[in-house]
Amino acid sequence: MKAGTVRIRFLTSTPLDIQRGSGTYVGIHVLAKALERLGHAVEFSTPRVRLPVYTLERLWFNRRLSPSPDFDLTVGFDMDGYRIARSPSHIASLKGVIADEVRFESGLTRLTMSVQARCERLHVDRAARVLVTSRYSGERAREYYGLRESPAIVPELIDLVEWRRLLPLHPANSSRFTVLFVGRLYRRKRLGVLLRAAVALAGRIPGLEVRIAGNGPCAPALHRLSRELKLDHTVVWLGGISRAQLLAEYNRADLFCLPSVQEGFGIVLLEAMAAAKPIVASRAAAIPEVAPDAVLVEPDSPEALAAAIETLYRSPETRAALGSTGAQWVEQFDAPRVARRFLEAVAGT
Repeated sequence: MKAGTVRIRFLTSTPLDIQRGSGTYVGIHVLAKALERLGHAVEFSTPRVRLPVYTLERLWFNRRLSPSPDFDLTVGFDMDGYRIARSPSHIASLKGVIADEVRFESGLTRLTMSVQARCERLHVDRAARVLVTSRYSGERAREYYGLRESPAIVPELIDLVEWRRLLPLHPANSSRFTVLFVGRLYRRKRLGVLLRAAVALAGRIPGLEVRIAGNGPCAPALHRLSRELKLDHTVVWLGGISRAQLLAEYNRADLFCLPSVQEGFGIVLLEAMAAAKPIVASRAAAIPEVAPDAVLVEPDSPEALAAAIETLYRSPETRAALGSTGAQWVEQFDAPRVARRFLEAVAGT
């Protein structure tokens, strides 16, 4: 990669909005903006044809891609770019390892994600260099895709200046003790564990409120489970929300909860720490790397999750201390720092 201004092409079929693209969209968008602020040029190649099945849309997008001499560097995210990756300037950047994620899914979601995983394997096999967001993802990429060398780690990032500027502009508070979850509603996120923990906490935390932001294939089943558990007055389903609403939800929350058993990174953890919120999460996947000062509990245990939430409920001092520690830890993931780390990782391409 040449010195000076670098012309970079981003290939992604991830929907470019927060409601559908979730953390993947956020990570790609913030990285592009950070690179542009460093003086480089970033251009997106995204699908022009929308299809009712996301995997088919991704396959069609990739089929229509062609190499371009107009760029110094091409970065394909996840499976995107697998058909044109045989170039010395092509990077495969994995926001997660699809072959790892698919283990936790079922039915049609598992079938379509399996197709994507096969394409992602071709992508990393053909690319000049592979990037991952965590040690955990690097280990899974080597395990499932047979990488002979450890990929470079470039973590996810957050624009802390912008985040901290916007948070005070969207105030929100509640008289109830509020637990927040943000994410796509997949099986691996284990929202059912949080719902069962809420049942256990109903008599121990007066006025408990669990607010869940996000959509996904498991939404209907989770809504049914919530009704069966009689959580209508405890759980608030927010669905897909705007950035302004998201900021208000972080302001409203007393703590952030991520019961997931599979995270390649977890940008929501950065958001929670940037908002100085204490975190209760599973001791699983990349979560301990990203948020080592979170209260980490045994995965798939409603009892352990409930006990951790109750402990923080009863100790405002601990909540404040954990929030302060997280706010310091997240500084290393600030967008300019990570953008420079990205450029260092691809410098030899």
